[in-house]
Amino acid sequence: MIIYGKQLILHLLKHYPKRIETIFLAKECEPKLFSQMARVTDKICRIDEKKAQAMSRGGNHQGFIAHIADVELASFNEIKKGSFLVILDEVTDVGNIGAIVRSAYAFGADGLILSGVKTCNLEAILRTSSAAAFELPIAVCPSTKDMLNELKQIGFSLYGADMGGVDVKEVTFAPKRVLIMGSEGKGLSPKIKEKLDSVISIKMARAFDSLNVSAAAAILCDRIANG
Repeated sequence: MIIYGKQLILHLLKHYPKRIETIFLAKECEPKLFSQMARVTDKICRIDEKKAQAMSRGGNHQGFIAHIADVELASFNEIKKGSFLVILDEVTDVGNIGAIVRSAYAFGADGLILSGVKTCNLEAILRTSSAAAFELPIAVCPSTKDMLNELKQIGFSLYGADMGGVDVKEVTFAPKRVLIMGSEGKGLSPKIKEKLDSVISIKMARAFDSLNVSAAAAILCDRIANG
């Protein structure tokens, strides 16, 4: 797996050095940082900008690229052991997913599930989450309805975000709870809403269509975690 960006690689050097297999440098780095890299791997390669752009697929690599051991998705069976889960139903924008992973991890969620999709770009999510995806288990579940049925059977209460819902400030959340966010364009489908224990919303001081899904998720995760 290829990752890039200075901060992401610094995080790996500090927390997951054994994952790093090869480091590629497209620019000079300070001697102290180079020594830190050399203690982790003897495979440090100098590359030109053209090669760096190809490896990062045109992304903002900042001169730092690494080949690391593949990161595995978590299983649904593992994640459902938690007590606070976040589900993103048909959310596909990796920028939004990464931002929600950061918020979910920061506010104490035990896992995040990407539902209604068959695959995800984990490399991009690692990058856009600023490495939080290394810490928070992430699973993919193609069938949202089946997954929600199972979560209800094992005692979870389901809270879905929608503009027409109850003010989140008025909701007392169950000990085992799931926050479900809909896709950027369509929101939660009627079939998903039928499964919910409560539809919640963020009441705003000024009239506005809606918040970005990642901004809304951050606010709701905070309300669930801290009341």
